[in-house]
Amino acid sequence: MKAGNGMAKYNYKDSEIDYEIYGSGKTILFLHGWSMDKRIMRNSFEPVFENSTEYRRIYFDLPGMGVSKAGSVVNSDQMLDVIYNFAKEVAGERFIIAGESYGGYLARGFHKMHPEMILGFIFLCPLVFPGSRKGRYEPLNVMEKDEGFLASLSKEEYDSFTYMNVVLTKEVFERYKTDIMSALAIQNWDYLNNVLDGSFSFDVDALDEPCRLPCLFITGKQDTEVGYKDQFDLMRNFPNATYCAINAAGHNLQIEQPEMFRSIVKSWLGI
Repeated sequence: MKAGNGMAKYNYKDSEIDYEIYGSGKTILFLHGWSMDKRIMRNSFEPVFENSTEYRRIYFDLPGMGVSKAGSVVNSDQMLDVIYNFAKEVAGERFIIAGESYGGYLARGFHKMHPEMILGFIFLCPLVFPGSRKGRYEPLNVMEKDEGFLASLSKEEYDSFTYMNVVLTKEVFERYKTDIMSALAIQNWDYLNNVLDGSFSFDVDALDEPCRLPCLFITGKQDTEVGYKDQFDLMRNFPNATYCAINAAGHNLQIEQPEMFRSIVKSWLGI
């Protein structure tokens, strides 16, 4: 059953999902990354739809992240089961799935198991190999920084901000603080570090045939977590894909190059 606009809760078995819905029209389901919550997707994507009435957007916290409760979810197979039932009940129709980082890995797992529900994909810095810094990721290469501003930060702020970001300015920090640091501060780190296994029991990229649904890849050329070269290789499974590798952008490209990010998504969606 479709829910109306606004904030709500969804329960499946012993998991509880906190979610928000905006707008009407063709549905887009947003999957955020590991240790994040729905803010990283909502705050980045909602400006895209500022003047659009064509899309219904569903943002939610993954089980065990943000304010959603994991219940007995201990691996990505079980997480996908919750996402599938949430999508079936709340989305109630075929949809575009937008996955950021770990959410991009989950999106490919969703397609592997439930391809009939998908209209297309938006991949934002998608995880290729489960685990931390696997494959051909880039070394940290700061492209722009404001030394004076960085000196004003606390040690905690400085260490967090400079860990993977490659554009180190006040404007980027303000978005980082709102969209990312705030999410990191509320996570259940014992669950993420010691309980949840992020891998699937199956290979999400072993398809019987290529997926010919429309697809958008947005990647950062200075991504220290997931290499854009490995993300490029995913296109063998998505031949109907648009691929963008943005310079001066790392794993958080949507806050480092927001105008370019929004322009690309708007163009691809046709709004």
